[in-house]
Amino acid sequence: MLALLFLLLASGSDVIGEVEDKKPNFVLMMVDDLGIGDVGCYGNDTIRTPNIDRLASEGVKLTQYIAAAPLCTPSRAAVMTGRYPLRSGMASTGRVQVLLFLGGSGGLPPNETTFAKRLQQHGYTTGLVGKWHLGVNCESRGDHCHHPNQHGFSYFYGLPFTLFNDCVPGEGSDVLVDIQLALQHLTLLLGLGLLTMVCVRLCGLLEVRLWLLVLLFFVSIVAAAVWYVPFGLLQTWNCIIMRNQDVIEQPMTVETLPQRLLAEAQSFIKRNADRPFLLFFSLAHIHTPLFTTPAFAGKSRHGRYGDNLEELDWIIGKITETVDSLGLANNTFMHFTSDHGGHLEDSDSLIGQKGGWNSIYKGGKAMGGWEGGIRVPGIFRWPGRLAAGKVVDEPTSLMDLYPTLKYLAKDTQPDRYLDGYNLMPLLEGKAARSKHKFMFHYCGGYLNAARWHPPDSNSIFKVHFFTPNFFPPGAGGCYDTKVCLCHGQHVTQHNPPLLYDLFHDPSEFRQLTPETEPRYAEILQQIAKAVEKHKSTFPSKEGSDEIQVQPNTIQNQMSWEKILWRPWLQPCCGTFPFCGCKEDKNIYK
Repeated sequence: MLALLFLLLASGSDVIGEVEDKKPNFVLMMVDDLGIGDVGCYGNDTIRTPNIDRLASEGVKLTQYIAAAPLCTPSRAAVMTGRYPLRSGMASTGRVQVLLFLGGSGGLPPNETTFAKRLQQHGYTTGLVGKWHLGVNCESRGDHCHHPNQHGFSYFYGLPFTLFNDCVPGEGSDVLVDIQLALQHLTLLLGLGLLTMVCVRLCGLLEVRLWLLVLLFFVSIVAAAVWYVPFGLLQTWNCIIMRNQDVIEQPMTVETLPQRLLAEAQSFIKRNADRPFLLFFSLAHIHTPLFTTPAFAGKSRHGRYGDNLEELDWIIGKITETVDSLGLANNTFMHFTSDHGGHLEDSDSLIGQKGGWNSIYKGGKAMGGWEGGIRVPGIFRWPGRLAAGKVVDEPTSLMDLYPTLKYLAKDTQPDRYLDGYNLMPLLEGKAARSKHKFMFHYCGGYLNAARWHPPDSNSIFKVHFFTPNFFPPGAGGCYDTKVCLCHGQHVTQHNPPLLYDLFHDPSEFRQLTPETEPRYAEILQQIAKAVEKHKSTFPSKEGSDEIQVQPNTIQNQMSWEKILWRPWLQPCCGTFPFCGCKEDKNIYK
């Protein structure tokens, strides 16, 4: 009997050891442009999000989860790498702050390291379903140097670019609208001039030489091509679906996109249920153009935006259901978040508000360091490992995801400089304070704001070195340009910087002064020292106080040279420029 008892105990300990040593799965779900105030568990009581709320009730909710940038491309670069986007050249000091053309050469540099690449090296099957928006090609159509497959994702299905208004006829354009109009007007003027000169010659009013007419004709053709080919065909060039490195639909059918992305995400989980996997499910919701799925149209109390949110919640529920039905819940780290805050300026008279609600927080998408553009939902569920219903109010960052995944995958290999920290001590309740004593906030490539969480206080002090100029004056956004800009006359510099205490004033409404805050001078001094230390971690030009991206150290991926469309880099289904194909929908039946 003693011998039998010993064997049972020994075998039991082996089983426990196997469970403890088993690598966890990761299901990371990122929404596009979702406001923190859009979700029920963050205070919204008029839009139904029961599935997202369930994740929060069964796991941990972060209330101060901060994106590294208030726009898609730089924020996603930071999530992937665990580093501020400036470190990989993914932050712009000019007008354009995101990638605009799939046929551009900018993107996440091939020598950057993503969390997918690290996990792939540790035996994980990795997949990305949905939006990428971090570039595709560098020098030729097929080099795929920025492609997800080159950044650690074994499988990719989705949008190498993003969903934007040009993908649906009649929804308007999001890409350099003023330049489009200027080129269009130039083309019309040249055409009108040519027609006028032809009439003058035919009527004999003036002697117009034939060579001049021919020259004007060819100039008009070139002007028309410069306008129409890159801009008039944007739906064909940018709105495509790829499976791995093959273009399988061009242009894509937007109406069926949500169902296809969901089916691909579910299929990836089911295919890899018996091995460690990482799924990054990067949804097309809730970016415009908004979907009009019949099952959800007109069902919410907030128009089309509310309909899309409730569809999004249903999708999250189906992914959770897939994980649970396969018996994977207790070994799967699930995460829900958004890349940045809601787009306040996006609305029209027909549909109404098309962007999100950022709750009590000031600002939104593309508004630099204002809280509404960078504070996003952060929910983690892992039954048996994370306590249900736990709330963490400490400052945390989307960049923390990278070191957290490394830790859970038992990746102890050396890495480059990281700006994020492992979240598990906070999530598991083993630590009460965040390691983010200071955090820095960028508007494009410019250091815009910073926060300090003193170790002896609950206060979280935040300074703004400059702020975007809202228009019209007194408005809560940049309604003239639709997105705020970060340079020149578009911003107001502050010296001394604006100072707020987010613990007592999360809406950044009451500016602190030496008369109202006893620690005023100390706060500015501590943050100034932290900024100098932060700057020292970047390469900088000699004699300059500003953080710079040097061509010989970090190549700027967001320059005009990198962003503008190049025909030889354009992904194409078929023979360029006759690109076009449709995915076989029968594979989803």
